[in-house]
Order: sequence, then structure tokens, then C-alpha cells
Amino acid sequence: MQLFSCDHCGNTVYFENNRCEHCGHALGYLPQYNAMVSLDESDGAWVAPALPGSAYVYCDNARHGACNWLIKAEPGGPIFCAACAHNETIPPLDDPTNLARWQTIERAKKRLMYSLIRLGLPIETRIENPDHGLAFRFLADNDNAPRVMTGHENGIITIALAEADDAERERRRTNMGEPYRTLLGHFRHEIGHHYWDLLVRDKAPLDRYRQVFGDERADYGEALKAYYANGAPMGWHQSFISAYATSHPWEDFAETFAHYLHITDTVEMAAAFGIRARPKTGDESLALPPVRFDPYMAPDMTDIIDNWVPLSLLLNNLNRAMGQTDAYPFVLTPPVMEKLAFINDLVHQAPALEHLAALDQVE
Repeated sequence: MQLFSCDHCGNTVYFENNRCEHCGHALGYLPQYNAMVSLDESDGAWVAPALPGSAYVYCDNARHGACNWLIKAEPGGPIFCAACAHNETIPPLDDPTNLARWQTIERAKKRLMYSLIRLGLPIETRIENPDHGLAFRFLADNDNAPRVMTGHENGIITIALAEADDAERERRRTNMGEPYRTLLGHFRHEIGHHYWDLLVRDKAPLDRYRQVFGDERADYGEALKAYYANGAPMGWHQSFISAYATSHPWEDFAETFAHYLHITDTVEMAAAFGIRARPKTGDESLALPPVRFDPYMAPDMTDIIDNWVPLSLLLNNLNRAMGQTDAYPFVLTPPVMEKLAFINDLVHQAPALEHLAALDQVE
């Protein structure tokens, strides 16, 4: 995630801000420019002095306190932004609890969408691609129906509204023996399944995927049954990023994809703050300058990992100093780094793969 500044007064502002706390200007995010812009009202719309020539309106979900993204003001134009256009189902908002939880979910979803846009990954809506477009369903539990399960199917990502409740999510994390469970983590894991379908299934990278992750043709249902009955195999830490990744090659890919986004986005945030990747230890050869490269554009995963490993140690030790658990309780072994490199290669090849798929359809 990038660090932003108010283009009116220079004050530091953050991705979720809709107003500058220093000068009071309204703020909005323009994904096509990856910019947070200050706004002035003009004839029922907003103009951005930093980007003259266009008028903007806020996404319709701004009225619910759930969005700060902008859309060009055009007669008959869309009312939802590039992120909210993917919402298929949201909970009834007349319930204050539902509203508060949905607002929390939207904040996590916007961070996901930021990453997908920065990586240039395909993000067609269900209208643009009825079969494999990306859609979100945010569902509240109903006493007369089975509990909502977070998951992915054919481009549709369902997030249980209860996951936005910190206490409930922590209860589920503890019950399932997970070291880490967040809303953003859910989004990043489930989107991994989506991009496996789009970029790997029946595509050129499939053979390499099977070499790195295993054969996904193994019965998925039976694999999950075995995992929940027996847990992860002994020594799983050597080859997998998490215990759940051992359950099936699909889950291994999704777990690794989530960690790829965790790592890339956090390294970008560190770069924005100019954080030194390694502490001064007396050996100047170990001291690295502040992070200055763009991890979203880095073609070599090794460069990202070289910044991430010392950064994760810093994060974990800062947390320990505050009496908190580790922020990143995972280990990147050589096999896991190979999987991360596969995903980095894959996402950087995505535009070419999408072009080839379009040519196949024409033929």
C-alpha cells in the first residue's frame, strides 16, 4: 500500500480517508491514477484541482460510509466505483450491526482491489463476463439457514459477515488452530482461487504449476476430509506456507497467493515510509538502504523476499516489544519461495495470457 499526501496542503493522508484532517478538504481515491485527490464542489459534482478538466462523484456506497472512491461525473454513467461494481449481494443495512460489519468488510475489500489494479490483473465484473467475472457476496447468518461459509466458486467470493466481528473471528481462529485469520487474508486467499481458474486452469502455466504445487486432479473433497481428520503431515513446514496449504494443491496455491499479496503490499508500505530493511548491527555490510523499489512491478521475487524477510523480523519484534503476537508467524523456506516466485511470474504474465485467451476465442 502506498502512502498518500493531500495535494492541497501536503499533509499525510491514508487510503481510507475521505477528508484531510489538516486543511479540511474532501478527499477521494482515483484508481486509474492511483491517487488520493483533494476536491472542491462545483455544480453538484466535485473537481480535483490536481487533475483539471474532469468532474467526479463519489461512489454511491459513500452515502453508507463504505467507500471513498471516485467516478467520472457523466450523465447516465455508473453509480458504483471500480471496486463496488463487483458487489453482488450486501446485507440489509437497516440493521446497524450489519452496516458496521459491512463497512469493515469494504475497507478490507478496497485494499484487495488496490492490489489487483496495481498488478494489472483481470477484474471483469459479472456483467462483463457472466461465466467467470468477479463478484462478491457479503452474507449475514440466518437462524433458519446453515451458517454462511466463506469461500469461492466460479468467480463468486462469499464472505461471512460474522468474520467482520473481531471476537467471533478470533474464536474461529482459535478453534481451527490457525496462527493468522483476518478479513483481508480471506479476500486474498479466495481471490487466489479465482486467479487459478483464470490464469492456470487449461493454460500454458498448468504443467509448471503441477511441478511446483502438485496435481490438482486429486479428489478435492476427499483431500479435505483427510486433512480435517488427520491434520497436516509431519514436516509440512519445510514445503508449505501453512498447514491448510497441505490439504490440496488448489489450497496451496490460494494460500501462497494470499501471502504473495501480504508480502508485496507490506513491502510497498515500508517503501512509502522509507523503512530500513535491516537494523544497524555493527556490521555495515548488513545494513541496507531504505526500500525504494516498487514491489508491484518487480519481476524477480527474490528482490521482494530480500526486503520482506528482514522487514517481517522487524514487524514481529516490534509486536513482541508491545506484548503482542507475531504479525507474520510464518517461515519462507526454499520450496515456499519457489511457489511465491511462480505466482509473481504468473501475475506479471497475466496481460499476455489474457491476450492469448482472447485470440483463442476469436479462432
